[in-house]
Amino acid sequence: MKIESLRAYLLVWVLAPLAGVILVNVFYSYQAASHTADMVADRTLMASATDIAEEISVIDGVIDVQVPPAAIEMFNTGHGDVVYYRIHTRNGQLLAGYPDVPTPATSGREADPIFYSASFRGHPLRMIALTHPIVGADEASPVTVVVGQTLNSYNDLVLDLLQASIGQQLILLIVAAVVVLVGLRRGIAPLLQLRDAVLDEKRDALDPLPAASVQTELRPLVDALNLYKRRVRSQMAAQNRFIANAAHQIKTPLTLLATQAAFAERAKNQHDRKEALGALQASVRQFAHLVNQLLTLSRAEPGVRRPRHERVDLAVMARRVLEEFSNVALDRQIDLGFDTAKDPMIVTGDETMLREMIVNLVDNALRYTPVNGTVMVCVEGRDDMCVLTVADNGPGVPPDEAARVFERFYRVLANGGEGSGLGLAIVQEVVNAAGGTVTLATPPAANHGLIVTVAIPRTIDDDDLPTANAVSGRN
Repeated sequence: MKIESLRAYLLVWVLAPLAGVILVNVFYSYQAASHTADMVADRTLMASATDIAEEISVIDGVIDVQVPPAAIEMFNTGHGDVVYYRIHTRNGQLLAGYPDVPTPATSGREADPIFYSASFRGHPLRMIALTHPIVGADEASPVTVVVGQTLNSYNDLVLDLLQASIGQQLILLIVAAVVVLVGLRRGIAPLLQLRDAVLDEKRDALDPLPAASVQTELRPLVDALNLYKRRVRSQMAAQNRFIANAAHQIKTPLTLLATQAAFAERAKNQHDRKEALGALQASVRQFAHLVNQLLTLSRAEPGVRRPRHERVDLAVMARRVLEEFSNVALDRQIDLGFDTAKDPMIVTGDETMLREMIVNLVDNALRYTPVNGTVMVCVEGRDDMCVLTVADNGPGVPPDEAARVFERFYRVLANGGEGSGLGLAIVQEVVNAAGGTVTLATPPAANHGLIVTVAIPRTIDDDDLPTANAVSGRN
């Protein structure tokens, strides 16, 4: 059964071991009580046997046995015990008592008492056999005195001692439970204070909690809560940025679409209507591209997606992306090439977002490369990095604007094109998430064009992973 209360849970785990210790202590208390009862019973038996032995004498050559009443009455403790005794000579002649009282199985040294347990007439007995020499008894000496007592007083003594010990242990357990409850109440107080701090209406729900104000054991919990709050704050900030960006960027295309639709509706002739519908279709395509870019950027935001650590062959992925863009390159009469090393170019990251990174780089290059231009994609290994390079001979990026092209919705106006201004922003988010870097450069042999270089830490993969074949060609 699951314990819902933390206080009850801690109380059980504190008192359960203590109860186990008490049980062990009760067992040893029982042994101590038994030992005490044995000692009391044996001393009483010894005193009784000694009194009887000292009263034995020889009168006119005959052994005279007188059992003193005190030797029997000392067993009268009010517990209804029965005393059995037997006195016999060395050669086994019965002098007094019960002839069938059990004797010890072994004999000890003369004058050394033998204590033992036996059963007589259906009663368990604690017994003593005492050998005592008799002056003048000749061959009949020594005489053996056997005395046995039923265990009523013995058992009552053990029970009394054990009850006293158990009572003490129970009192100890109750006191411990009360002390533990008080301690738990005070010990859980910091947790309750932490709860109140979390639920405090005066505090911003996402403000970090002060870790220094709680005990050391609670600081990992506070740190975890603060980390969770940072993640939530990051996700909320990403969502707010996405909503703001989307609202700002979608407003203009929607206005343009409405204007073009109204113009097409008012067109007087077929040519004007066809031209307006063509412009409307182009705007719809551009608007759809913008929406897709916004969604991609939203997914690339840190903290939006659960981190994924997949092993991706960047060369194979780049080749597949280029195959998808081959028709676009043909339509625009752009020479699209690809070159890669023979070895697999394995990186670790989010496979979907890495593909989006390559798609945006290639799409961006094709958009700004003029007719009969060239776009070259290369994947190679440099030391411990996997390097993806996308080079084109388009207008490039002015040096004074190179740092700003990674900003969202920023476009180099002089380049024209139909871009949304989000491609390089998406690339940078994906590369940062993969632990890499992205840089821009101008081809050294020309004063225009753009080289985008992405470097991502390379992952050493097993031999059984598929290897990207070297591909080099022009579409």
